[in-house]
Amino acid sequence: HLKHFLFGNSLVSMPFFDPITRKRLKRFKELKRAYFSLWLLILLYVISLFSEFICNNKPIYLRFEGHSYFPIFQFYPESDFLPDGADTRPDYRQLAESPIFADNSKNYMIFPPIRFDPYESINAAAIDLANHVEVRFKREPLIASVDLLPDNHVARSVQFGAFVDRSDWEAVGFDFSNYIPMSDDLKEAIRLRFDNMRASEFSRTFTDLYGKSVSVSLAPYRPRSSAPRTVRLRLAAAESNQTQKKTSLLKVVMGRRAELIPRETPQAGASLWTSLGSEEQAIIREKARRRYQIPVDSFYLQIGKARYQVSFYKEEVMFPFHPFKGHLMGIDSSGRDVFARVLYGLRTSMSFGLLLVVCTMVLGIVAGAVQGYYGGLLDITAQRLIEIWSALPFLYVMILMGSVFGRSFFLLLFVYGIFNWIGISYYMRAEFLNLRTQPFVEAAKCLGVPTWKIIFRHIMPNGLTPVITFFPFSLVGAIGSLAVLDYLGFGLPAPTSSWGELLFQAQQFRWAWWLILFPSLALFTVMLLGVFVGEGVRNAFDPKRFSKME
Repeated sequence: HLKHFLFGNSLVSMPFFDPITRKRLKRFKELKRAYFSLWLLILLYVISLFSEFICNNKPIYLRFEGHSYFPIFQFYPESDFLPDGADTRPDYRQLAESPIFADNSKNYMIFPPIRFDPYESINAAAIDLANHVEVRFKREPLIASVDLLPDNHVARSVQFGAFVDRSDWEAVGFDFSNYIPMSDDLKEAIRLRFDNMRASEFSRTFTDLYGKSVSVSLAPYRPRSSAPRTVRLRLAAAESNQTQKKTSLLKVVMGRRAELIPRETPQAGASLWTSLGSEEQAIIREKARRRYQIPVDSFYLQIGKARYQVSFYKEEVMFPFHPFKGHLMGIDSSGRDVFARVLYGLRTSMSFGLLLVVCTMVLGIVAGAVQGYYGGLLDITAQRLIEIWSALPFLYVMILMGSVFGRSFFLLLFVYGIFNWIGISYYMRAEFLNLRTQPFVEAAKCLGVPTWKIIFRHIMPNGLTPVITFFPFSLVGAIGSLAVLDYLGFGLPAPTSSWGELLFQAQQFRWAWWLILFPSLALFTVMLLGVFVGEGVRNAFDPKRFSKME
């Protein structure tokens, strides 16, 4: 029956719904993404209401010496469980491992699935890290320069030996055209430089006599009083830009002896390691051993024609910390579990959005109803006052109130609420201006029905279409506004769980991808579901859903 009620036609065929309402509910259900988004949004909010039963460092139920305790609902001092305990709250995880619980099966605790509180800083020493040191070889870009004479012979060179075999050339007098074919545009650019004339910047990629790609460029032009004797060319290995980004990794595992095991690039890492001499390997092993205790500076090593930067990396706990087993969404900058803060932040955002929208809807409905029903001087005066009030800068008022009274959930709700009702009051005013001239209102007046009953009993039920239509979109806007205020630092006070606060941390630690991914994903999902629900409501209340312009 419950399944039939949720997914069947019972919802739209209930007898206490009038035909128009049943028709609108049917239209809403026809848009499947809106219908399922509504139930998914409700499910997420209900789950967040029971966040303490999912993420908490206190047990849900505790059995001790034949007595039952519920630490998740009530405070119990440590002295209730330990003879020499203090009057403060015990560390229940540590208490569960004590002999009084570990050695007695009658004493036990039932913890939530995740034993971490959103406000708890995790002990860095308790995080189990892989006990190894990574040796990273980073190849430096291959760059050289040659000074050419007018006949293309090399007058001087720097690092040119890394590009060619030394047996094939001499330091002075080597014909550069034997290494790289001189194209016409290169010859023309060199000729202009020898004539002391400005030439456009030249940079091209050539294939040398060994079949490798080499980027050749001219040094920047500088005006001279006389023609230069030589022209300088700069050479760069075309693959050096890619090689610079690649790092050959070797992992040093410390056991009875140090063993180097290729990690991410086994072929490149193994060949690189075997190309080293025994003395160089010994130096790297010794530095890797020292890295277990203290940081070790990187150094440069010449391997063949390439120059490598050798660095030693050992993973250490520094907050924020990446996701790992037990903390699938990572840890934030204060050592708190990100999943717990995202879950509690969902409850905070949804509760704030619902309370704000309900309060502002009530204020807007009352203000718009009074203006639209009475009209005249009251309507004009109220409209001018609302325009003046709407011109006040909300953010400045929020900053001023926060500095005087301190930031809090209800202060933020109050300040936001006294500005957010203005929009819906315009729609309600228009609805009442239209409905007050209808025959059923005139009939009610003739029958002597009180004014308040005409407003709230007869006109308002017929004018709630804008309220119902805008409710989902207003909820989405309120959730997004809370995230923005928390991101700017004018929202909820610390250490309240908030998505905006996590996004602010992500800006400070841009390498911590988990701080931007998971809060953004949660915010995007909730706002997308709200937009889908609003689309379905708008589709249900649209009186011309099948009309089109031609």
